[in-house]
Amino acid sequence: MLQRIQSIFLLLAGGASLALFGVPFATTPQPVEGSMLFADAAYNVQDQIGLMVLFGLGGILALASIFLFRNRLLQMRISIFAFIANLIGVVLGVIFFMQNSSDVGDRTINDGIGLYLPVVAMILTLLAHRFINKDEKLVRSMDRLR
Repeated sequence: MLQRIQSIFLLLAGGASLALFGVPFATTPQPVEGSMLFADAAYNVQDQIGLMVLFGLGGILALASIFLFRNRLLQMRISIFAFIANLIGVVLGVIFFMQNSSDVGDRTINDGIGLYLPVVAMILTLLAHRFINKDEKLVRSMDRLR
């Protein structure tokens, strides 16, 4: 199960998605009063329930698809759903940030590691999907030889 490269990619993708619950997307030096995002000086997944659901779902789907190694077609579908959940989470996160970033004023916004983790998770999910597809093609070619 974990000896396949796509399982490693899915494990890392799930870890990257779920790590967003512990690291911020962006921070400010001090808390900003009246700001939805930076009231605690950090913009993180917990600032919006939709982001929590989408990134949690993306991480759980990526980790769950590791155990579907016997059913590669379902594993590919589940990994695509994990990718889509992360993609929608990124889009919603950017929209939410753009709508509420004017509250910060002239304060400096420092990007955090959480800004890059969803992109890493999506890339790893696509790599896993590619290798799952290669496995499926290999199995089908072996079936033709029999």
